[in-house]
Amino acid sequence: MIVWINGAFGSGKTTLVANLRRRLPEALVFDPEDIGQVLGRIVDVPTGNFQDLPLWRRQVAELALGLVTEYERPLLVPMTLVDPRYAAEVFGVFDRAGVTLHHFFLRVPPEELERRIEERTVSPGDPERDAAAKRWCRAMIEPYTAAVATLPERTVLLDGLLPEQRLVDEVLGHLDVQTPA
Repeated sequence: MIVWINGAFGSGKTTLVANLRRRLPEALVFDPEDIGQVLGRIVDVPTGNFQDLPLWRRQVAELALGLVTEYERPLLVPMTLVDPRYAAEVFGVFDRAGVTLHHFFLRVPPEELERRIEERTVSPGDPERDAAAKRWCRAMIEPYTAAVATLPERTVLLDGLLPEQRLVDEVLGHLDVQTPA
């Protein structure tokens, strides 16, 4: 089983996955951004978005599938993935392999995303890089929030303003697993 937590930058994906992990201690956590960072050190990313690299999408899908099938444990994935073609490409790998995918999207109002992005530090000790990352995140708010209309049909929309434990309970309510309280 793959639990993909989607949403704009600052929506709370990483926090939700960390809280889910506490309730699903056997779960593995895989952040596809790591694949993007590795590829970015090796090849040019002409658009500035590593998701535009077909190799990133293949590697993410295959590694996620491999983690689930080899280790037979739930996989928690915090990753923004809103381009419908890319989502179909990645999620299609799981579907063809018969792996259950639970896809959630955290909806957060743009003004709250702005506030959260401004509050966080992306690159400690590197103010220039931090400012550039925040600019990128802010620039993505509009296209990522607008993309809600193009998400796969099976997507469960979550209110990203709910208290953290309530979000965890909502996600777990959609999964067919027993967890300690």
